[in-house]
Amino acid sequence: MVPQLGAPIGLIVASALFAYLSWALSAEDFLGWGWRYPFFVAFAINIVALFARLRIVVTPEYTHLFESGELEPSTLRETITNDWRNIVIGAFAPLASFALFHMVTVFPLSYVFLYTQEVPANFLVIEIAAACVGLVAVVLSGYLADSIGRRQLLGYSAAAIGVFSIFAPLLLGAGQTGETIYMIIGFALLGLSFGQSSGVVAANFTRLYRYTGSALTSDLAWLFGAGFAPLVALLLSSNFGLISSGAYLLSGAVCTLIALYLNRHLARTN
Repeated sequence: MVPQLGAPIGLIVASALFAYLSWALSAEDFLGWGWRYPFFVAFAINIVALFARLRIVVTPEYTHLFESGELEPSTLRETITNDWRNIVIGAFAPLASFALFHMVTVFPLSYVFLYTQEVPANFLVIEIAAACVGLVAVVLSGYLADSIGRRQLLGYSAAAIGVFSIFAPLLLGAGQTGETIYMIIGFALLGLSFGQSSGVVAANFTRLYRYTGSALTSDLAWLFGAGFAPLVALLLSSNFGLISSGAYLLSGAVCTLIALYLNRHLARTN
């Protein structure tokens, strides 16, 4: 769960920067140049992140794993040919948490800006507070996974996200109080599920394909679960009302539960 802490921390920093700039600058200055400043900050952070990644690669532990063959990357074609079932299941297993990620970050901010009279900076403050709750939930997910198992925790979280999707549209459309409750509950569920989502299927890969397979499943899960989530949810809400965005989130939770069931069945038969 430790690497997963980067997402809520990054969100807190980004939201705080945008909130400050939108308060401190006029609308003309913000649209003219102010919105670019957080991206310059992100560029500086990426340089630090790149240095950290390079330092990880050259540690003695990684060198030993590469020399022993445990982290030797296989080709993409070879991995897909031999472990395609785990790749497909792995792409859908964390779908609920990855979809929820943007349903409590990009989508609600866009909705508030386009369809309400609220100041976006005020909603960013709510997002910062809720992200802090999510940060704590990510840490808590590690302890819960040790107690009940990673797959079990992700399944319970997906079921809770499914329940949340039913009344989430009502909360988001109920003014600032409803938005606050929506964000806090959403981030709490996100932290519990997102904290363990990346590693839930990795154990099923053999050593030869685990390195490439884990990277591929993570990319596919982000593509299908999060890549289109804000756009699809906003499009559905614009044409069919907020209730349709809840249905979209519910579909992600259902896909996760099905994938986890298939994952458990696959683990038993292998």
